[in-house]
Amino acid sequence: MLVPDNLFFTKDHEWAKIEGDTATIGITDFAQGSLGNITFIDLPKIGQGLKQSGLCATVESVKAASDVYSPLSGEVVKVNEELADHPELVNKSPYESGWFAVIKINNLKEKDALMDAKKYKEYAENLSK
Repeated sequence: MLVPDNLFFTKDHEWAKIEGDTATIGITDFAQGSLGNITFIDLPKIGQGLKQSGLCATVESVKAASDVYSPLSGEVVKVNEELADHPELVNKSPYESGWFAVIKINNLKEKDALMDAKKYKEYAENLSK
């Protein structure tokens, strides 16, 4: 299970890469592995406001459809349009080419509610037991 050190994580297996006042968001390696082959992703729209822990996207896989929640509040400024034609990028590269969206963060203090890589790895490993 891949857990990059420079990201922040939710208990619902979303990640955020915070750079200044923006965050790139997606789902974790643990999440994509649990879902199996991803076949479709309904991404948020540019300009859409997201609330921390609020619905952000829907992922469909061969196993199930799952809701994806935003790790932080903010406005969507960019979406990964590659995922429309290639949703499998999330399976192949959840932290690089499989990102979902970039948001302009409303409140950086919300980061305090997220886990760092070490805590998330422990959390995910305990779920696997």
